[in-house]
Amino acid sequence: MTSAADEGPVRLAPGDPAPEFTLPTDTGDQLSLTQLRGRNVVLYAYPSAMTPGCTKQACDFRDSLASLQAAGYEVVGISPDKPEKLAKFRERDGLTFPLVSDPDKTVLTAYGAYGEKQLYGKTVTGVIRSTFVIDGDGRITKALYNVKATGHVAKLRRDLGLD
Repeated sequence: MTSAADEGPVRLAPGDPAPEFTLPTDTGDQLSLTQLRGRNVVLYAYPSAMTPGCTKQACDFRDSLASLQAAGYEVVGISPDKPEKLAKFRERDGLTFPLVSDPDKTVLTAYGAYGEKQLYGKTVTGVIRSTFVIDGDGRITKALYNVKATGHVAKLRRDLGLD
């Protein structure tokens, strides 16, 4: 018999209920998944605000936001950064979608976006760059793990049939 610890991190799949959350945002407000019910949500997990890869990915989402919203998708970024750092990230890079703070990594873990990963050939524990598409009923329609920072938004747009 194996325990959950032997199986590695949770991996969500299409049809699974999206884990609920209420987290502080870059503006100091709280954002919960239930507030977004009735809308499609792209929740993307990234390791650290203001690092080169995370900045590239955030700016790609920013640059695609109008067309994603026109197609009925809201974008939310999640990382373990504190709200103050997220506010600096938003201001520095002109980000126009909410960034939520999960410093204890509870929500990231529930989504399977925190755990062991490979970094420069070494096994480390950290945020696994991931993207989740959640439908208006709160169910996962796409769960993409170990995505690349560069080019991911373009691939996601193709997968969603937007390009």
